[in-house]
Amino acid sequence: MHKGPTLTLAADAAGLQQAAALLQAGALVAFPTETVYGLGADARNGAAVAAVYAAKGRPSFNPLIVHVPDAAAARELTVWNDAAAALAEAFWPGPLTLVLPLKKGHGLASLVTAGLDTVAIRVPAHPAARALLKAFGGPVAAPSANPSGRISPTRASHVLAGLNGRIAAVLDDGPCAVGLESTIVGFNPAPLLLRAGGVPAEAVSGILGRAPGSPGGDTITSPGQIASHYAPGAPVRLNATQARPGEVMLGFGDIPGDLTLSETGDLQEAAATLFDHLHTLDATGSPIAVAPVPEQGLGEAINDRLRRAAAPR
Repeated sequence: MHKGPTLTLAADAAGLQQAAALLQAGALVAFPTETVYGLGADARNGAAVAAVYAAKGRPSFNPLIVHVPDAAAARELTVWNDAAAALAEAFWPGPLTLVLPLKKGHGLASLVTAGLDTVAIRVPAHPAARALLKAFGGPVAAPSANPSGRISPTRASHVLAGLNGRIAAVLDDGPCAVGLESTIVGFNPAPLLLRAGGVPAEAVSGILGRAPGSPGGDTITSPGQIASHYAPGAPVRLNATQARPGEVMLGFGDIPGDLTLSETGDLQEAAATLFDHLHTLDATGSPIAVAPVPEQGLGEAINDRLRRAAAPR
């Protein structure tokens, strides 16, 4: 995690360049959007995304919204349909997030999507956010820039009150035009309203020509909902010190495995590798044994996901 005081950067050319350079180096930078201040990390850098969860004390790996400068950048990462294109045309840039299937070779860290094969993506309208995304030149994952469960920040001072010393910098461009958080629309394949927000549901209905559906069941498909029930196809056995015959082993710290979350016992590294390693081991078709991970810091979120993966099905 970041050590030392958090820089406050002005939203001018020099400040934007410094903020972009920090993001490129894998550091965390808070920045204003039209909704609230977001806590940004390079969405392609698993360690940087893990640092977002650590800084926020986010209790579980909820999927994060990826911010891009324009619809063309969103199309490079995701598979679109006509309804998504119509909504993007109507409301981007703005407080609308679309949950879309990932394209092959998308390059996003698996921790961003919490292991799902879809991603929540939006084009923010705030001039400083747009300038930062352009200067950075890549997708930025950004939940709200506050300790998890606390009030969302609408000023740089709010960000510093909660995260000073935990993140590299905050780009200060005054108060947000406080809106709600973004409206989230997914597709199954018909449009679904996954979270109400800054774009009214009536406006979404007006573009689609009918009201979006509501998601059924408790499977989580986007941010703004409870943690997703990520489960491999194979059975998962927790707190294992070694693999039994026929099992593949996911190691941690001193306990080795076919793959290891972190040989040094680093929870941030373990968080960054968790979903990739589970997918790889699941592809073997063998039951998965998992070494114990301590229940502290990011270990709580890692264990939450592992318990869900191991739950009876």
